[in-house]
Amino acid sequence: MSRETGRFTVLHLSDVHATESGELYGAVDGLARLCSVGEYAVEAGITPEVVIITGDLVQRDNPRAYIAFEAARRRLELQLGAPVLTVLGNHDDPVAARTLSGHEHRHFDVSYIEDFRIIRLDSHTGSLGQQQLAWLAETIRTPHGRGTIVAIHHAPLDSPLPALRKQGLRDADDLLRVLRGSDVRAVLAGHFHHPLSATADGIPVFVGPSLAYHQVMDADPDSVAGHDSPMFSLVRLTAHDVSVATVSLCEPQPLFRKPLTPAASAPAARASAQG
Repeated sequence: MSRETGRFTVLHLSDVHATESGELYGAVDGLARLCSVGEYAVEAGITPEVVIITGDLVQRDNPRAYIAFEAARRRLELQLGAPVLTVLGNHDDPVAARTLSGHEHRHFDVSYIEDFRIIRLDSHTGSLGQQQLAWLAETIRTPHGRGTIVAIHHAPLDSPLPALRKQGLRDADDLLRVLRGSDVRAVLAGHFHHPLSATADGIPVFVGPSLAYHQVMDADPDSVAGHDSPMFSLVRLTAHDVSVATVSLCEPQPLFRKPLTPAASAPAARASAQG
């Protein structure tokens, strides 16, 4: 964990698109995939300090799905032994989402976890607005501990995919103006359904892939297309750097499996020689 290794790990999920019943596009069960992430992380020995889900928790026009989503969120907390924080996306219903933990009174807030400050912003309309930006400016006015992580659905930058080129945060310049010179170590976002790493005014921005479907780059400029390829990200922060790795939940055929070090294979080699 963070105090033992010096690393602070965020398991970054995005764009779950849970539904009230049935499967999205006849194939995607967002709540089942949340459970799969927990199982994957436990089996792989991934021990995040926090899980952050950056919006589109529920597919549009599925308000009753929030009750089941909240139950799945709590199960994920138990599976991983870490808090699960959420922000809203453009598919989310700001009224129905009040049943979620941390959203009872408003959809933006601040949490403190292992000396990091984590700020959740509400961009479900596509922008933040002056009231929320003023709150943000006041909240980060004084640096905190090991720094601040900002979670938002719409990234303060554009996608390289032509059809998504203008789908970033509408008041991105205003957000970056507030963040400039602050202790923000990283901005985590979603919405694009494909991973993207960039810097904006010197601040690392990590757009997480989608748990629902992966946006492919070979659609024509007037179209978007999705592949059934659920993924999530691991964001790690140390005193000196911040990095991100994308993890796929798909299970392709393995090419090989071998020990990490020669020493690990020595007993097997000796046994083979003796036989």
